[in-house]
Amino acid sequence: MSWLRALKETARSGLKIERRRLEPLIAVRGAAGLALVIGVSLALFGPVVAASSAFGAFQAAIATFQRSWRPRPVLALVSGISLGLTTFLGYVTGTHLLLFVVLLVIWTFLAGLAWAAGPTGGIIAASNVAIMLVTITLPTSVAQAALHGAMIMFGGVVQAALIVLFPIRRWGAQRDALADALAAEADYARRLRHDPVAHFDPVPLMLARRAAAVTAREARRRPAELHGSRGVAERIRPVLASLADPAMGVPAEGPERDRVRELLAAAGSLLDAAARAIRKGDPVKLPAPAVAALKTPDTGALLTGPPLRAADRLAALLSDVIEAAEGDGTREERAGAEEAADAIKESRLPAEHHTRPGLLRLVPVVVGAMRREVHHGSPILRHAIRLAAVAAVGYLLGRLLPLGHGYWAPLAAVMVMRPEFSQTYSRAVARFGGTLVGVSLASAIVEAAHPGTGPLAALAVVCALLMYLLMRTGYAVAQACVGAYVVFLLGMAGDDLGQTVFERVLLTLGGGLLAMISYAVYPAWETPRLRTRLGDWLKAAGRYAAAVVDQYADPAERGQGDVRHALLATREARVAWQEAVATARHEPVRHRGLSHAAADATQHSLAQLGRVAMLLEAHIPRSAAAPVPGAAELADALRRTTDRGAKAVRERRVPDWTPVREALERWEAAEGGVPPSAGAELVRNNVALVLDVLEDFSRDLTS
Repeated sequence: MSWLRALKETARSGLKIERRRLEPLIAVRGAAGLALVIGVSLALFGPVVAASSAFGAFQAAIATFQRSWRPRPVLALVSGISLGLTTFLGYVTGTHLLLFVVLLVIWTFLAGLAWAAGPTGGIIAASNVAIMLVTITLPTSVAQAALHGAMIMFGGVVQAALIVLFPIRRWGAQRDALADALAAEADYARRLRHDPVAHFDPVPLMLARRAAAVTAREARRRPAELHGSRGVAERIRPVLASLADPAMGVPAEGPERDRVRELLAAAGSLLDAAARAIRKGDPVKLPAPAVAALKTPDTGALLTGPPLRAADRLAALLSDVIEAAEGDGTREERAGAEEAADAIKESRLPAEHHTRPGLLRLVPVVVGAMRREVHHGSPILRHAIRLAAVAAVGYLLGRLLPLGHGYWAPLAAVMVMRPEFSQTYSRAVARFGGTLVGVSLASAIVEAAHPGTGPLAALAVVCALLMYLLMRTGYAVAQACVGAYVVFLLGMAGDDLGQTVFERVLLTLGGGLLAMISYAVYPAWETPRLRTRLGDWLKAAGRYAAAVVDQYADPAERGQGDVRHALLATREARVAWQEAVATARHEPVRHRGLSHAAADATQHSLAQLGRVAMLLEAHIPRSAAAPVPGAAELADALRRTTDRGAKAVRERRVPDWTPVREALERWEAAEGGVPPSAGAELVRNNVALVLDVLEDFSRDLTS
């Protein structure tokens, strides 16, 4: 799209206000911690130190609202301690302009690289640098700077202590992630009733997997119902698809299809019941019609072959989901859950253990992630360079301009800059609009009421409360609250409010413009990398399909760990592609070799490739099953050919799938008219479908 349209779209996105579920108790807890810190600091050290400590408590509470699966007290402590150290070092070097600018460049560069560890780390690091630009102006000596740094850390400690003492929905984020995954499976089952080849978005399952990662200490305290449901939900998805797909044997209409629809509806109802129980921590309330639909003996009379095996497997897996969702329920509650199970007992895959390193062990992990981004073409590295350059230029311009409070320009720039174009521009517009509203309202209140230190502190706490409560509704709303908060807080510390209004608005505008100019001058466009992302997805999807086919070659010797790893890699590649496409659609860049039509068509083809492999995965034979002759050769051909095809996509060539076609023809010729076994026919038919999808992919690439 054009630059004018891109700017309009990002401005509209930045000023958008959404209706979101509010969390008033968590907001009140954060505001109470802030009030406690301000009150203690005012009583012991006066308003200036209280302003510093308030920034620490304010930022620590904001850190706990970030989307992270780590314990909230840890986030508050990390934020408070890091901000305190940053403030002290910033003040010590602040009297030497050159030394401070060097420190600022290093600090902001590292904050930009922190995005390699995830958005939570990047946001906390950038926020600490931005707030440090304000807090270093408050002390008057090294001893005072140490005191301010200690009180900032105290603010983080208070927020962490309140979370421990007054927990609200402990393990709530993990419960929501797992419940969302089960609810997504339930929705998928219902959609399959009307569209037997419906697609499934893997993001809820990916989020649930990340939420399930815990340290050894956390694993001992995790609620029982969060232990096993996710792994079973992962295995339900291919079974649902296999049961519904006409290619597996159930006709499009007739008694068999009606029975399949009943089973899918029952699966959706039971999965929804498990999701509600896990989300609220209550016993599972089983819908009687769904239980009856699963237990009816008509299934064996209507279904045969793969559909019957899928139906039996589905009943057993649903039983596992219900039992896991019950957690530590009473014997009577468990008895009610067991009624949902069919009498079938099949071999289970071993549980997947997904551990997370502790805080100290996380340091080398983060450092390693940052080092991997230090290479040409990395969008994270480009973001870090932009961030450091803009912070230094903004700070120097603020010092040169005869306005005072020059730190507001780099502060605004650091807070709005993100690795993506659309987020940077939308946040710049939202920050200026929110700041204008917040500062104007706060200034009007001050001019009209002339409040003293105590009322100003109370008004700052109220603004923080509104910020915590409304921050998820829109960035502009949050910045309006932040703007008013800063006005009241600095007024409490003795700042000239009349001067603050004009300078803050003007320098915030300047900082936002610096951020926008920096992205235009040194961009990290996602559009030119679309072919690379598409090639990565093709390679991952091909390896997943090859890993599944390989399971049929020698079931006794091959474990299913390779299939699981390949599936996870495919999901990551697919989500990376989808995020890249969504980002590219808002960039003012013409497509370079991959049109919107080609992107949509090839995405559909690769989704179909993953679906065919998933159908085959649903019927992976047990270790005692007979090997399928020719499966190993097909798997090898798939793996090698899709690897070469991915390279061709990156190099703007059309992939050739001749080796897969030739391997399939050799297998058919080797059969010599002998009827294949059920497993061999299943593999051959699905690989033929894979070949059709790959050929469609090549045609779509040139559309």
